[in-house]
Amino acid sequence: MTLAAALGPAGNGFLSPTGVEIAFLLVGIGTLGAAVVTVTTKQLVHAALWLVVALGGLAVEYLLLTAEFIAWVQVLIYVGSVVVLLLFGLMLTKAPIGRSPDADSGNRPAALAVAVAAAAALVWVVVDAFRTTWIDLEGPVQGSTRVTGETLFRHWVLPFEALSVLLLAALVGAIVLSRKSSKDPEEKR
Repeated sequence: MTLAAALGPAGNGFLSPTGVEIAFLLVGIGTLGAAVVTVTTKQLVHAALWLVVALGGLAVEYLLLTAEFIAWVQVLIYVGSVVVLLLFGLMLTKAPIGRSPDADSGNRPAALAVAVAAAAALVWVVVDAFRTTWIDLEGPVQGSTRVTGETLFRHWVLPFEALSVLLLAALVGAIVLSRKSSKDPEEKR
């Protein structure tokens, strides 16, 4: 039996990845690197900009998985709104632009242990939840815009609205914290 016969009519086997799979892996590695830099940098503005790269990488991953609707939601909501709100909050609270010694509390080993434990728990829960689930590749597309939109707007409208209220509260809190309390009544006018 030849290798071409073993691979079947498609010609792709486990050890011969397609270009999309290679792109998915490379973008995933870049996204992981940007996420690591986001949480390890001591400059807050740089962390916010690396967060844009990480969230943009996730949007590209969604595009490679042919989930265009989720990719655009990722770009519009997370990259467009959350990061802009984060940068706006940094500007309003007058956070330091350069290196900040206050940004490092010395709890890195404990934070790393918690992050590894949370990642292990998340992987365990996802693997356990989808252990017996199989995707029917011959059936209708499951991640279409219509199905995703119906699911989002039927079941997840309240969490999205709660998130918007939370972000608004964070913005108001940043404005309140950024205002100077003046002791001279003439300066308040």
